[in-house]
Order: sequence, then C-alpha cells, then structure tokens
Amino acid sequence: MASIPLQEGQRAFGSDPANYERGRPNYPPQLYEILQQECGIGPTTHTFEIGPGTGQVTRGLLGLGVAHLTAIEPDERLSGFLAEACRDEGVGRLEILTLTFEAAPLVERAFGLGIAATAFHWLEAGPALAKVFRLLRPGGWWVACWNIFNDPFTPDPFREATSHLFRDLAKTPSFGEGDRRPFGLDVEARTQELTAAGFQRISSTVVRRTMILDTDSVLALYATFSQVTRLLEGDRLQFMRSLKRIAQDEFEGKVPRTFLTPIYWAQRP
Repeated sequence: MASIPLQEGQRAFGSDPANYERGRPNYPPQLYEILQQECGIGPTTHTFEIGPGTGQVTRGLLGLGVAHLTAIEPDERLSGFLAEACRDEGVGRLEILTLTFEAAPLVERAFGLGIAATAFHWLEAGPALAKVFRLLRPGGWWVACWNIFNDPFTPDPFREATSHLFRDLAKTPSFGEGDRRPFGLDVEARTQELTAAGFQRISSTVVRRTMILDTDSVLALYATFSQVTRLLEGDRLQFMRSLKRIAQDEFEGKVPRTFLTPIYWAQRP
C-alpha cells in the first residue's frame, strides 16, 4: 500500500474548510483540563499552535485566556477560514502565519506552550521536536493530541462494513509505520522522540468516546480524510455514494463510532 507523502498534508484539508469544521468532532474537555491543571496554562501564557486547521483548538485556547497565540497554518484556504472564525475572540491575541512550521520565523525561548492537534504526524518528528524545544522557554510545555476516528483494537461493525472502500487507497501517516500502532497511539515511539529531543516530565493518556453519527455526519467526517480528499473527483464521488449506502441501508442512518483521543504533554527543563 502506497503512503501519502508528508508534504501533502500542507494542502490536503483546505478544499472545503466549512465541511472540515462541520465534519470533524471537537476535542474532549479533558484536553483543556490537562492544559490548565498539568501545564498551568493561563492569562500570561504565550502559545504557538502547529496546523490549527479551522481552529477547533485555537478557539479553545483563546477561551482559556492565553495572552497571545501564534497559529501556523500552511494552507491559505484554512488560514483564511481560521481568521474569520476567530475574528472576535482573537482580537489583539491571535496571529496567523500562513507558512509551514519549518519555515515559520518564531522567536526562540519565547513560548510557554506549543501544541499540535491531529497535525504532528505530517511533520518529520525529529527536526520538528528540536524546533519546538528551542521555541519553548525553560519550564514551557509541549502538548500533542490526535482525534482518532475508530478504535483499532476493538472490532467495529461499521469499520468492517466499509474496510473494502479503503483497501486500495493510499496510507496516511497517521496509520503509523509498518505493523506499529497508529501514530498517535504509539506511546513508546512518541515517548522516545520526546526524550531524544530533551523533554522531561513526559505523560500521556487516552480519552475514549462513543458517538452515534447520522448519515450526514458520517459523510461530512469521511470527506475530510486525506485518503479521500486526494482522490480524483469521479472516484471520490463513488466512494461517498458507497459510504452513504452502507450508513443508510445497513445501519439505518445511526452509526455507532468509538473515537480515541491520545494526549501527550512534556516539559522543557
């Protein structure tokens, strides 16, 4: 199975920002509890966010009252949507850089928090974490999390019913390498990377949620997957028609899904 190149992640999700915002479930409240209780995020925290997309976590961070937030989003379609979505709450506190993280000219030792939500697997982990480390002030925190839209370790009737639709599609970096766990759930690999970059006080947890999606919600979510957005239009329409038929006919428009949200946090000494 071919793999999607990392650089495709820079443009893979911006063709329909409104549907991305509608289709992607938000992050669980436990993320913000960790940011406040474990990382001490508050009104004096200067923050950078890698790959904010349409701004789900961006808005959450602004809601926590951070002093300043620099959002680094390489796709101008998403950064434009983000600017509009945060127009009111971001006044005076939100700066959006339409650049890759690698190219972003950020001041070293200037930030109390760096965060990436369902984005870090699109970067080369070693160089990216080295830059994250340099950007954080001593005592600053790095947080990485992922929304994973199935439980890979538990049989799922809908996943089994739709697995043939993905059989010939390219593999996203979020799947992990070889036979390893999905990227966000590979605690050993992620911890080793953080340790190698110099981080300490490394912790992680996984939040498990079960949701019932109607057919429209299923279609909106799956239309945001990088494996689907890169298909030719005819193939993409056929994929979505098949997905709709399964959700509607085999599940009567009520599809139970289990979502996992692994969260990692680590401190620069």
